[in-house]
Amino acid sequence: MDSAPLSPAPSTITFRDLPDTDLDRALDLLYLVFHETPEDEKRKHHHDLLRTCDRVGAYDGETLVGLLATFRFTLSVPGGELPCPGVSFVSVAPTHRRRGVLSGMIAELFGRCGAQGRPLAALWASEDAIYGRFGFGPATYGATVEINSERPLALRVTPADGPLRLVDPAAAPELLAAYYDRTRTARAGRIHRTDAWWSEEWMVTEDEDDDDLSPPRVVVLGTREDPRAVAGYAIYRTKTRDDAPGMIRLDELEADTPQGAAALWRYLASIDLTGLVRAWGRPLDDPLLHFAADRDQVRVTGQYPALRVRLVDVRAALLGRSWAAPVDLVLEVRDARVPANDGRFRLRITSGTGTGAAYEAAYDPTEAPADLALDVRDLASAYLGGVPVVSFVRAGVATEHTPGAAAALDAALRTELLPHTVDEF
Repeated sequence: MDSAPLSPAPSTITFRDLPDTDLDRALDLLYLVFHETPEDEKRKHHHDLLRTCDRVGAYDGETLVGLLATFRFTLSVPGGELPCPGVSFVSVAPTHRRRGVLSGMIAELFGRCGAQGRPLAALWASEDAIYGRFGFGPATYGATVEINSERPLALRVTPADGPLRLVDPAAAPELLAAYYDRTRTARAGRIHRTDAWWSEEWMVTEDEDDDDLSPPRVVVLGTREDPRAVAGYAIYRTKTRDDAPGMIRLDELEADTPQGAAALWRYLASIDLTGLVRAWGRPLDDPLLHFAADRDQVRVTGQYPALRVRLVDVRAALLGRSWAAPVDLVLEVRDARVPANDGRFRLRITSGTGTGAAYEAAYDPTEAPADLALDVRDLASAYLGGVPVVSFVRAGVATEHTPGAAAALDAALRTELLPHTVDEF
């Protein structure tokens, strides 16, 4: 991937759809850039994934020098969901770095998003410094949590007494998909998982990052009234260690109640011949961090930005989510990449008419003085409710012209739960 271009892309470089006939060339470029020599099975998997993506190729004459692909995702946002291309497979030939190739491919992406009515785009960054200048802001964060399970897990709540059952991973997608779709509406930042995504990304037999991990294990929590119900689940893998008791790697845990979550955590921490539970991607507001009785036993060992979001069409994105409070502000948004987003706009969130009506939103250009000025990347970080706007004001990267404007916007953007996702792509 290139860094900031020294000059515009040369006229010999064009950006167009990458056809199926160029998929092998695209993979050769990808592996060259990321220094990989994959086995045939992994290459086939990448080939199949790319076939399902929308693709932009950068060509110098007839030579492929850049690749950008997007998954056709929808993303949960407060109050609903919006189409959101998931950017992946980004690569630029080492011979063409710093020549505007990445800038050209992202400009092509933004143009397509506008034409196709897709107000958002999202990605996981392999290099943090690159994507902020394109307007992508970290909108979800994850925490790595470790539990010392060499002793019983100490809890402040009584775990749910519903039965636990192990489920065949092959049957898990059909069993869990409806439950996942229901729970994803409670947290912004989560993609809709297709059947293929469940089976080919979440339930793969071998983990390509660690050959020593077991195939996925799936445990489901039922209820006393209906043992076959789904009141929560955990997807995990096990690993033996030569110098210590075995480890549990937790990939996902969902539950209807704190007591249900406690039952699943207690199960994971009590698996025989293991002494460590490592959960690599937990929400920052995970209830475990409050109902664990001993925080020396349950420790947060890392925190990191996860999903980065881009508001390609700020107006459509703002009108496409729900709101928590009324607000009337003039925002001055800086966006050097999408001119339609750049300028001053009046954001008005008003109470709807009728009993139980939701707030109504309007976002229109204005000549009025700005109450708050901020970069589109920082508005993107705040969009899902995960990062307060006041933090950007305190950091000096946003300017509050009217005292209290940032806090008022935060109140309107607030969500009950922090946005979170574990679906890397």
